[in-house]
Formats: sequence, structure tokens, C-alpha cells
Amino acid sequence: IYHFHQKNGFACVVLSDVLELVQFLFVVTFSTFLLCCVDYDVLFATRPLNQSHVPEHTKVTLPDAVLPALQCARRIRGNGWLLFLLVLAGMVWLCRLVTALRRLVGYWEIRSFYIRALGIPADELCNHSWQSVQARLLALQRRQPLCVPRRELTELDIHHRILRFRNYTVAMVNKSLLPVRFHLPLLGPVVFLTRGLQFNLELLLFRGPAALFQNTWSLRPQVKRAGTRRALAQGL
Repeated sequence: IYHFHQKNGFACVVLSDVLELVQFLFVVTFSTFLLCCVDYDVLFATRPLNQSHVPEHTKVTLPDAVLPALQCARRIRGNGWLLFLLVLAGMVWLCRLVTALRRLVGYWEIRSFYIRALGIPADELCNHSWQSVQARLLALQRRQPLCVPRRELTELDIHHRILRFRNYTVAMVNKSLLPVRFHLPLLGPVVFLTRGLQFNLELLLFRGPAALFQNTWSLRPQVKRAGTRRALAQGL
């Protein structure tokens, strides 16, 4: 519900996913074109375009440096590594397409929830702040409980739900449980956390098969028992 509001509704989510897929295709296509379909000797004037007919002072244009389509296709087919990378990129694009379609199905259900349960039409979502949406959500919880364990919800409960993974990450950094602080010669202590390392830590701790959470908000029961912590730590 929160991410749907922050992304400004279903139409913006669809447009964002479509543009991301188009962007991926454009980057792969344009990179392949620059690699196989451009004669850089002609482009940078290290070889004359036509020694017998074109004077030396003639300016080289971009169309002069672009190879014909058949020659470009032959160069692509003759490069085994490039074909492998293109197949790999196609598989990644298909995975992103399937992920986007699954996400759209979920967002369509959230769109229906906004319209039917919260009384916010799709074209009026941009006029509602998150505080307004949250107030309607709390009022709905009092009329028709959405969260079974608790009759009353507060703003703090919702914020804890939204920021659960981030709060745990911050707490583990503060407790020096995550390897993000290093002592380098001459530079002293530094903090180093790349996006790749962050993704792997989140997959390991929050979303993987051995994660601490059984869903997006609650810990697994065995994690809460002190007697099983050592075995769980060794398994993790």
C-alpha cells in the first residue's frame, strides 16, 4: 500500500516498468551496434573513406562509418562471446518481464483495495498525502480488522511494518554485526557497503530460504527461542 502510494498509482507503475524494459533493450541493442556495426577507422579518419574519389579534406559523417546491415549481421554471428552475452541478456530481460507482470498483478489488487476499501479513486490518489491514506487505513482497521493479532493499529505500527527490514539492518550495523567497517592503513576506519553486498545481505537475512523472517513482517518462531540460536547461527 505504501509503495503503491509513493509510486503515484497504477498508471505510473506500469509506465515505469515498461520504460525500464525498453531501457534495457535499448542499452543492449545500442551496445551491440557500437561494437559490431561501426567502422571506427573511418569514423576517426585513420583510414580514408575512398582514396580514389574523396579528397582528404572531405568531412566524414556518421552514415559513412556505419557498416551495411548484412556485414553487421555477419560480424555479430561470427562473434561467439557476443552471441552468448546476447542470449544471456535476453534471458535476463525475460526474467524482468515476468517479474514486472507479477508485480503488476499485485499492484492491480492494491488499486482495487484503494478504490473499494479506502474510498480513494485511482485518479485522485495524487491528491492524497500518505498521512491521509494512513488515517483511512487505521479507520478501516477499526471497522473491519485487517491485522488479526491486534484490534487497534497506530501510526507507529504501520511505520514499523514498512521499515522492518531497514530497522533491523541499522540495528545490526550499530551492533557491529555486519562487516561494513574496516580499518585501512593510513586511512584509518572506513565504512564500505556496496549495492551488491547490500543485496546479498538482504537476500541472506530477509528474503532467502534461510532468512530470519518467514514473510515480510514476522520472524520465524524458532528464531525467537534462545535455545536454538546457536544452531541457527551455524546454519546461517
